Amino acid sequence: MEPTKVTIEQESIVSAAIKKHGKVLISVLQEIQKYYKYLPRDAMKFIALKLDMPLRDVYGVASFYKSFSFTPKGKHIITTCLGTACHVRGGQKIVDTITQDLKINPGETTPDHMFTQETAACLGCCAIGPIVVIDGDYYSNMRPDKVKKLIHQTRNGLNKVDIKHDKKIFPIEVICPRCNHTLMKPEHPVDGFPCIHVTISFKRQHGWLRLSSLYGSYNFESEFEIPMDTEANFFCPHCHADLSGTSECPECGAKMILMIVKAGGIVQVCSRRGCKGHLLDI
Repeated sequence: MEPTKVTIEQESIVSAAIKKHGKVLISVLQEIQKYYKYLPRDAMKFIALKLDMPLRDVYGVASFYKSFSFTPKGKHIITTCLGTACHVRGGQKIVDTITQDLKINPGETTPDHMFTQETAACLGCCAIGPIVVIDGDYYSNMRPDKVKKLIHQTRNGLNKVDIKHDKKIFPIEVICPRCNHTLMKPEHPVDGFPCIHVTISFKRQHGWLRLSSLYGSYNFESEFEIPMDTEANFFCPHCHADLSGTSECPECGAKMILMIVKAGGIVQVCSRRGCKGHLLDI
């Protein structure tokens, strides 16, 4: 077998997956695919090495399940059910619409790696078909016009918030729980308001992060690109204290970052990139 050219990142991700799931190969593979959107060849070799398994057995398990992929997938995965019930209700028309809109066939990924189109034999929701699944979320009673709208919304952000009109979104001002120094930076606005300025570290990167101070907005700016699902360490830029709290995110289980609301109370945000877990206690 040729030498494994595993990167530091792959070694870190694989080791963390094995530490979390032990020798449960399917769970380890799921963690790797969740991070990379596919199973990199060298990561597979490193899994075999770490679990003391023949590489052919690792590939055998991965190739048995259709959910695993050996080629990179897009940021967003669109799956259309073509089971009998969905098919007779127009499932193929949905696939044809997606194919025409994205200019890719089922099993293909757009050149910009934004979308991958897939089909499934049955998704178990026959009574509300045709079914389309986008990034794990199910959408029922699909029609060509509805799926076009979903593609547009996904491209522009399904979870994009209306900062100007949503009354549940409001600005807060926070300070460090250790040194009581303000974490606000008026000279660097995000969403039109002073940002929350902290420093973060992940893997071997260390730099600044500017969070929106609008509670309910997930917009931010960062010195380095932060991969999805990365769990970062947050620090006060003044006293360098670790801002990690004692609680876990109710959404994903990652550590929560604790900051003091100047008007009174605390705010906690999830440390995992992409998770929208947050808590406010005034």
